This record gives sequence, C-alpha cells and structure tokens, in this order.
Amino acid sequence: MLIENGCFADVGPLALLQGRYPDHQVLRLDDQLLMPGFIDTHHHLSQSFGKGLVFGEPSEIFKRIWIPLEGSLDTDLLYLTSKLAAFESLRGGFTTVCDAGTRSREGVETIARAVHEVGIRCVLAKTCNDLQGGQVLEAGAILARAEQHLSEWDNDTLVTPSLAIPIPEIATDSTLKAVYGLCHEAGRIFQSHVNEHLVAVERSLELYGVRPLEHLHRAGALGPGALLAHATLLTPNEICLLRDSGAAVSYNPVASAWKGNAVAQAHLMHCLGIPVGLGTDGTRGDGFRLLDYAEAAQRFAHGLPVGDSVCGSGKLWLDMGTRDAAQVLGLGKVTGQIAHGLAADFLLVDLAVPELLPSWNLTWDLVRLANRDQIQAVVVQGKVRLWQGWPTDWDARALMRQVDALARDAVSRAPIHKVHPLPSVLLHGE
Repeated sequence: MLIENGCFADVGPLALLQGRYPDHQVLRLDDQLLMPGFIDTHHHLSQSFGKGLVFGEPSEIFKRIWIPLEGSLDTDLLYLTSKLAAFESLRGGFTTVCDAGTRSREGVETIARAVHEVGIRCVLAKTCNDLQGGQVLEAGAILARAEQHLSEWDNDTLVTPSLAIPIPEIATDSTLKAVYGLCHEAGRIFQSHVNEHLVAVERSLELYGVRPLEHLHRAGALGPGALLAHATLLTPNEICLLRDSGAAVSYNPVASAWKGNAVAQAHLMHCLGIPVGLGTDGTRGDGFRLLDYAEAAQRFAHGLPVGDSVCGSGKLWLDMGTRDAAQVLGLGKVTGQIAHGLAADFLLVDLAVPELLPSWNLTWDLVRLANRDQIQAVVVQGKVRLWQGWPTDWDARALMRQVDALARDAVSRAPIHKVHPLPSVLLHGE
C-alpha cells in the first residue's frame, strides 16, 4: 500500500506497486497482518469513570448510575473521562468510536477535544430530548442547537456530528420526528436505544401503547440513517418493521451479558438485509474480545437451539466490526476497509504467536484466538497513534495518574445508587 495525505493512495500486489512507484523504498513487515481498524458503533465516552460500577447490577443502570455520574461532571472531569475512554478504545484496536451522547451539562466540544488529542475518529452525538421528568422543554431552542451541531464539524478530519435521543420515551413525538429529519437531511445518523430491557418495553406499552421501536416508527423517526442501539427484544413484527425501514442496528453482545435481558438476533438481521455493526456500549474497549463475544453470544442464544454450528462464520463478525460498522455509521466512503481513496485507518497485528500457529482460517482465528496484545501499531488517518499499546506523542501514564487521583472523589460525590453497594474499601481507597 501507498499512503499519502492520510489516505490509501494505492493498494495492490507488491510487484504492481513497485512498478508504479520505482523510487519508493519498500518496508517489509514479515509475519504481520495489516487489517482495518475496529469500529465501535455504540460507545459512551463520558462513562469511563464508572464502568466498573455496573457489575452485578440489574437493568436500567442509566437511572441509578449514569445520569447521576455524568450529570456531576464538570468540564475538566468530562475531558478526563472521555480521553481515558478514547485511549482505552485505541489500545483495543478501535480507530473509530461512535459516542451516543453525554448526559453531562458540559458541551460536546470537551469530548471533541479529548478525541482529537488521542487521535481517534469519532461520531459525536448531541442529545436532543425535550422531556425531562414531568417537564416539557422548549423544543425550538433544542432543535436550533441540534442544527448548529450538525453544521459545526464540516472541516474536521476526525469528528463527524450526530444527534441522539437516548430513549424514545424522553421526547415528544414531534421532537423525535424533527431530530430524525435534521439528521436525514444532513446525511448524518440519528441514534437511540430501543428494546434493550424488559422493563423499558413494558413501560413504553403502558405509557404509549406501543413498544419502543414501534414508538419511533409511529413518530416518523424510524428510517434510513437511524441507528438503534441494542434492539435485543424484538417481536417478529418489529423485525419486519426494522427491515422495511432501512434503519441500522448496533449489536452490543458484551452489554447483553453484563446488564441486558436478551441477545440481539444479529445473524438473522444480517440475513434479512438489516445493516448491523458491533458496539461495546462502553463496557470495555477491546476489539478482539468484542468479536469473540459477538460470535459466542449469537451461538449460545440463537445458534445452539437450532443446531447451527457455523453462526455466520468468522468473516461475518470480522466484517461487522470493521466494514459493516463503517457503513452503519455513514462512514463507508471514509474508513472501514483497506482500499484506494479511504482513510489510512488500520492495525498492524503480530501473527508470529503460538495462538495463531498453525493457522487454517485467519478470519476465524481473529475472532476466536487473537488478542489485544498482538496489536503492534494503531494508525488513524495515516498517523501512528499507538505503538505497542502506548501513544507516540502524548503521556498516557500522566493521564492515568490524574484520573486515578480524581475519579474516586467524583464517583463518591455523585448521587449514585447501586443495588449492590461497593465495599467502602474499594470506593474510598481506604
């Protein structure tokens, strides 16, 4: 490959490129795999201080943990938690993350600053709900800020704007439709969490007479450009509705295992032509473990009961974590593949390890056997951002020391309610 101005200027067999560019020196990388970077289609960058607080908790932790924690973050803490999350993602081989929108009162500009310094590509959402408790907020001002956000990042090489209404029930139908319409008109994605927890589905039925995905459809906010996180509890009718709408799904298998009620029917959705990409939901930033979970969760939940020993094969899950994920985010013409004209976002992976020798099918091996510690380099926009797990141009260890000094106090001050409280020795460091 030949990289110029942060993009793949040419890709092809070595002999062909040597003939085209005889004056270029060849750098050989024996026993190394050059592969597209992973793409996380659903993240919460402002939650990294509390990710360990969710273990053992029942569903809808956003009410008891995330809203209190994110709402208590000032500008400095929002910057630190976002930078830590972005760094973790980069270490796990992700070259792009999609942030689903913060609940912090601070601006998304703070998150943008963090991802720029880390050097990771980011789809950055601004939340736009107009229902807050029993209060109806002024929609005009919300939509004006949303429109401004969509137009703010035109010349930014790393940040792509998006809009989000975290769950359909916290917005009026008119605002759901209007926010989706702004995204559709601008060619950006509209994000929402749907059908993740049984209690949310039942609450939607009680309040609105329809399930969350049906709620989006009725409001006019379900269509091409809509990205639905989780979508684990879908009826056959909803799957057909989803297929016909052109909307995409972020499949979050680790989140299903840690705090969900079900596993999305990702393989079935793929077979029906529904666009699906993999997402972490901010659980852990590790691309290879995400591939492993995606295949394993699908096998346990849907493959074993019907005797499906293939479950789509390794290539399906690898594509969902790279090429298909880019398409889901509207970035298929920007990244996701090693191809002429696309951004040079890629990983250099060491194949000379006992886990991968002998190798009979590399796509299966990457899904089931590869490890994060095999990632030698992470490159975004043609620039080496990490070498052997650490940044090349900023001090990550200083960031970690700063976070360690501040995060415990931030968590202890936030009005978090855990069903299973942490021992004080862990929470306060006594």
